[in-house]
Amino acid sequence: MQMKKYESVLFDLDGTLTDSGPGITKSVAQAFTRMGMEPPCRKELNLFVGPPLASSFARYGMNPEQVDEAIRLFRERYTTVGKFENIPYDGVSQLLERLQADGYRLFIATSKPENIAIEVLQHFQLDGYFEKICGASLDHSRETKEAVLEYLKQQCHIGNAVMIGDTEFDVKGAKEHGIPCIGVTWGYGNRKSMEDAGAIAIASTMDELYDLIVQQADAALC
Repeated sequence: MQMKKYESVLFDLDGTLTDSGPGITKSVAQAFTRMGMEPPCRKELNLFVGPPLASSFARYGMNPEQVDEAIRLFRERYTTVGKFENIPYDGVSQLLERLQADGYRLFIATSKPENIAIEVLQHFQLDGYFEKICGASLDHSRETKEAVLEYLKQQCHIGNAVMIGDTEFDVKGAKEHGIPCIGVTWGYGNRKSMEDAGAIAIASTMDELYDLIVQQADAALC
């Protein structure tokens, strides 16, 4: 009997398991408005889905104090309304059920604050699939994908693992830990940026993602 290629599957959350874009972008737009700034266009707002908020707001010329205020205003709306302006992608629960039945250990590694990630997954009854849900801390000490993965590795022995995400930040963060990453196209990143960052494969459907995870052929980091 062949051994599984991977023991653990590490999932990003926003743009990978759930379409959280509407709640995030509306909350970002409100933060800009409350600070007396013109909100970015929709295309620019979509770039806030996935990466740490601090670095995203800083791209608009905000100093550290303004970034902190923007995040406070974002959370004012997001933690009460925006977090549930969100929906799982079609086929997510079936994918997780298949992987769990196959014996894979499933984890979450997200730059979303950990407490909110847990709430969202509980709301959609997806939390039970995961051995551990790891996210960012509210004090900014742990918010990059690299830092979240380091935290996860400190909490659990993940063994031979693969990361699943929708942006180059997932790919690069995983690569820092020697973890291969499979990109998905239904989120908020794009295929080229994930390929350029070193994704070992790109999935366009849940069925394709399942096949890429369970395949036995060796793959190396690009």
